[in-house]
Amino acid sequence: MLKGISPLITPELLKTLDEMGHGDEIVLSDAHFPGHTLGPQVIRADGLRIPELLDAILPLFELDAYVEAPLVMMAAVPGDRLDPKVEKSYRAMVDRHAPKTPAIAHIERFAFYERARKAYAVVLTGETAKYGNIILKKGVTPVK
Repeated sequence: MLKGISPLITPELLKTLDEMGHGDEIVLSDAHFPGHTLGPQVIRADGLRIPELLDAILPLFELDAYVEAPLVMMAAVPGDRLDPKVEKSYRAMVDRHAPKTPAIAHIERFAFYERARKAYAVVLTGETAKYGNIILKKGVTPVK
């Protein structure tokens, strides 16, 4: 264990977050996401929900301030609907740690998969919310 780092952050996830460069993306996926099929590095976080994982990651992870949307979720397939409580719970964690972050963008399902295919890693969580996936784009970590 390390001081100041949530026990939800596994050694593998901590290493991955540290290895990522600015502009790299990481997907926090729901339990139904085809992470292994898409090809990038997959980290298991079974049993964890995405809001709690965001709360653990965001104190360590600078979101990209130079892009229009450093956070992206999957848009609903035509005929489906998004549960606004899902995005609201994610946004609450973002606002706690990075309140100036722009609104979460939404992209079409297959565009999301394509973007996930190019991500640095996918974290497969135990999140069961429909359309619960979110992409985080890493920014430049400020030097203090």
